[in-house]
Amino acid sequence: MNAVIPPGHPVRDQVSSEEWELRVDLAAAYRLVASYGWDDLVFTHISARVPGPEHHFLINPYGWMFDEITASSLVKIDLQGRKVMDSPYDINPAGFTIHSAIHQAREDVVCVMHTHSINGVAVSAQKDGLLPLSQTAIIAGASLAYHDYEGIALYEDEKPRLVADLGDKWTMMLRNHGLLTMGKNCADAFMRMYFLEAACMIQVRATGHGGELNAVPAQVLDTIDEQIEMVTRGQFGLLAWPGLLRRLERRNPGYRD
Repeated sequence: MNAVIPPGHPVRDQVSSEEWELRVDLAAAYRLVASYGWDDLVFTHISARVPGPEHHFLINPYGWMFDEITASSLVKIDLQGRKVMDSPYDINPAGFTIHSAIHQAREDVVCVMHTHSINGVAVSAQKDGLLPLSQTAIIAGASLAYHDYEGIALYEDEKPRLVADLGDKWTMMLRNHGLLTMGKNCADAFMRMYFLEAACMIQVRATGHGGELNAVPAQVLDTIDEQIEMVTRGQFGLLAWPGLLRRLERRNPGYRD
């Protein structure tokens, strides 16, 4: 499959500079997720709300691998998953169910990232969910919600329950299913996924040997928000994002096309 927009479809000329910048960041997020091994072939999505008063969103063309997504290939849709800009590519409307629920309910969310990573699904299947076993886990758990499994997310009637479970949190564990992170930009959503996925990997390894575990003391958990703010200088994902893009340019360039 050719990972560029066909001739006659100059996407960059049809959109605002703000939308193009978002397209570049979202394409980068897709490729970064692939580079870290969190993708699931062509399944799951990362979506982003287009700047402006319309409730329009960008999402991947269905059938494309995450490591071949480009800024031009992203498809612009509405809350019902209908294309609102000409594109030769289709999307998976059913896969947008989770994303549309969050985008509709949370005006503060720009990017929604969903994965089916092995470690994430493994921890989502554990009764107690994410445990405070590491510094990484307490960072990931600082704004973590849970949603019970109701089958493949295809149906509209699940949306209000998912939104209610999410509340004002920025990360969610979909039990028996996978991980979900949100951000005011693609960088924040990616950073939250990085910490959540790493925390799950640590937990899988720590609990696998059957030995006694040492949890982080409760009093430490009460100060984690302040400490995160200090360490990230209030920038959170944006602190590491430029470096991640430089790494991507070295290893898998072309996402800006």
